[in-house]
Amino acid sequence: MKTDQIISLLPYQSPFLFVDEIHSVDEDGITGCYTYPESSFFYKGHFKNNPITPGVILTETMAQIGLVAFGIYLLSLKGDTDPLTKGQVALTSTEMNFFKPVYPNEKVEVVSKKEYFRFKKLKCKVEMFNAKKELVCRGMISGFLVKKS
Repeated sequence: MKTDQIISLLPYQSPFLFVDEIHSVDEDGITGCYTYPESSFFYKGHFKNNPITPGVILTETMAQIGLVAFGIYLLSLKGDTDPLTKGQVALTSTEMNFFKPVYPNEKVEVVSKKEYFRFKKLKCKVEMFNAKKELVCRGMISGFLVKKS
C-alpha cells in the first residue's frame, strides 16, 4: 500500500487532519510529519499572546501517524480491508511525556515502533521530534479497530 493511499483512508479531515506525509512504513514502524499552520484554530486561545501547540494536539498527531495510519498499513498486509472502510479507531490508552513546546509553523516528525499488534489491537512506542531533531514528546499509545454500527 502506498503512503498516499494510507493518508486517504484516515478517518479525519481538515481542520483535524494532522498528517502531511508518511516518510516510511514497514511491519515494525512508521515515520511521518506534520507542520502546524499558524492559522490553526487552537492557537487563538492557547496561549494569549504566546501561541503554543496544545499537548492534546501533539498527542493526536502522534496517534494519527503512529497508530491509525500504521494500523491501516498493518491491516492491509493481512488483506483485511473491510475495517479500513467500515471501521473506526478507538483509542484505548496514552501515556505521554512532554519536553519541548511546539510553535506555529513548526514541522514535527513522528516515529512509531510497534510493541504488538494482535486481535486488531495495536500498541506502539511513539516519539515526536522538531526540525532540530530535538525530542518534543514520547510515550506509549494503543487502540483498536471497531465496526461502525
